[in-house]
Amino acid sequence: MTLRVLGVDPGLTRCGIGVVDVEKNRRATMVAFGVVGTSPEESLDQRLLVIATSIDDWLDRYEPHVLAVERVFSQLNVSTVMGVAQASGVVIAAAARRGIPVALHTLPRSKPPSPAAEHPTRTPSPSWSPRSSGSTPRRGRPTPRTPWRLPSPTPGGPAAVPQWPPRAPAASP
Repeated sequence: MTLRVLGVDPGLTRCGIGVVDVEKNRRATMVAFGVVGTSPEESLDQRLLVIATSIDDWLDRYEPHVLAVERVFSQLNVSTVMGVAQASGVVIAAAARRGIPVALHTLPRSKPPSPAAEHPTRTPSPSWSPRSSGSTPRRGRPTPRTPWRLPSPTPGGPAAVPQWPPRAPAASP
């Protein structure tokens, strides 16, 4: 049996939505993705209604087993945080009405590391420094980057962690 996950990157102006099917061996297959957009000129209630209606449509069409929502993290712009939190609330409530479990994930758990980390041959930008990126501790010893994690295919189960660096397959005797 495959597990269908509907993932949401909440936002008031742009709300990203994606559906993946995850097999027992944790292979994920993209089913659908899209963006729900609202205009800042519209009233807050109308913007939230657009998001609520769209989420209802996605939940009805794809019938996910679980909903993964990116958790709001602290930002300096309070109005942005409020909009993201309001959009998250609408999405979580829609899932709760259907009895769909919701998993909240912080940014590092739901998105891969920066492109520079994925492509070590790239030259870092001039503003980059090892200390600012957290890749070198204070004593100067390099440390491997922490691999990103996928949402757990079973609620409460372990998350899939890609090998970093990738390992070569073992030679057969």
